[in-house]
Amino acid sequence: MSASVERGQRYTSVAIALHWLIGLAILAMVVMGLLMVHGSLAPANKFRLYQLHKSVGLTILILAVLRLVWRFSHRPPTLPAEMPAWERGAAEGTHVVLYAFMIGLPLVGWALVSASPFNLPTVLYGVLPWPHLSFLSSLPAASKKSVGSVLEMVHAYGAYVLIAFVALHAGAALRHYFIEQDTILQRMIPGLPRFGARSTTRP
Repeated sequence: MSASVERGQRYTSVAIALHWLIGLAILAMVVMGLLMVHGSLAPANKFRLYQLHKSVGLTILILAVLRLVWRFSHRPPTLPAEMPAWERGAAEGTHVVLYAFMIGLPLVGWALVSASPFNLPTVLYGVLPWPHLSFLSSLPAASKKSVGSVLEMVHAYGAYVLIAFVALHAGAALRHYFIEQDTILQRMIPGLPRFGARSTTRP
């Protein structure tokens, strides 16, 4: 038996699609990041992975901006009235942090690439050229090195913070599904059966 979620109490199809596309892209970025840092890759494969990393990162930026615009123009479903005030605040705060990092982290990555002394072009998925930020790409070589070091540190630690908040967000959703057994998760996965509900159909 499916959980009963009224149409007005679940996210729109566009919001759901953007949510899961961004989630999958972030998961891909985590895997690529781990491979780039800890994997034993041939130089050519590592270079290709870096280029793909840039493309997926910019895709997250575009999708996150679209998601934010959609959220402002389409009111999201309200949280259940019985949810404690602290939990409402935590949920809203987590969403704010997630949006900040989903947009801010790719921007830092874009800035890092733009400040690189190697001046390698960015071509989205090998098809669409993406420009560097001119105020960074035009810096003197010495300035690029110092700026790049700071941006690289911010990008790396920011990635860990984003991963932590994504894990927190996913953990909260699973808690609502398995422990609270409410319809919070069903708002983003329409048709998801209520946990523990028995099917009414006979074999």
